[in-house]
Amino acid sequence: MGISFDFDDVDAFTVGTVGRPGQRTFLLQARHGRERVTVKCEKQQAAAIAEHLRTVLNDLPPPEDRPMPAAMELSPPVEPAFVLGAIGLGYERSTDRVLVQLDEFIPVDDDGEPELEALEDRSRVRVFLTRGQVLAFCEQADSLVAAGRPPCMWCSLPIDPDGHICPRMN
Repeated sequence: MGISFDFDDVDAFTVGTVGRPGQRTFLLQARHGRERVTVKCEKQQAAAIAEHLRTVLNDLPPPEDRPMPAAMELSPPVEPAFVLGAIGLGYERSTDRVLVQLDEFIPVDDDGEPELEALEDRSRVRVFLTRGQVLAFCEQADSLVAAGRPPCMWCSLPIDPDGHICPRMN
């Protein structure tokens, strides 16, 4: 049975990493009091969420609140509840909150169809965020994505700390 987390109010919604560049695991985390949920995601998913949230913010007044920087750190335990699949975003005008919905990744069969049993058992996290929390998330995601391995100037592939075999220099 899939798990479901609904947060109408959160102390933090953040993104963090575990591991060194080139081997980092990206994690999203929502916290309210002692309740927390962590979701494993890809670097590109974190960047895409930040990009789309910025688009939502562009249509709204500037935020009045900002979480403290310490609130943007991952808080233990950081074991993911599931791996991120579909992402949904929205805005609720009556509460001035941005909705982020994170759905569990659903495997597909050989025909590209989702496995029905997995679809019915899918886990989900729904979080409503203030504009300040959204801005803080975007800044945190941008910082983590930029802190990755630098790209090679010839092939644009990431350069590992142990070296890089560039296909264009072969």
